[in-house]
Amino acid sequence: MTTYYYVAASQKFLLDEEPLDEVLQERVRNYQEREKEIDFWLVKQPAFLEAPHLAAAKEKCPQPSVAIVSSDRQFITWLKLRLEYVLTGQFEAPSESIPDPLASLAQA
Repeated sequence: MTTYYYVAASQKFLLDEEPLDEVLQERVRNYQEREKEIDFWLVKQPAFLEAPHLAAAKEKCPQPSVAIVSSDRQFITWLKLRLEYVLTGQFEAPSESIPDPLASLAQA
């Protein structure tokens, strides 16, 4: 099992009101310069928030939600400081309640 860390917020806030494109492009460039593999993903309507042990987090997060998920705790801490009004947390996957850490409930 892998521990994943996340920041989550409403889609409107994170995708429309925050300069998320710039933030992620900056991080991609940083990873490329350090020859580090990308270990973060943007997930609209993340299915992991449906896990019973994350019910409190789901209640706090306006819907529809979006999350940035990573296996890098420092990156998520950096995002939290950069974006401010986001929910943070962690979970382990794959598990019985979270078979796919990057699954989305969004309609394709």
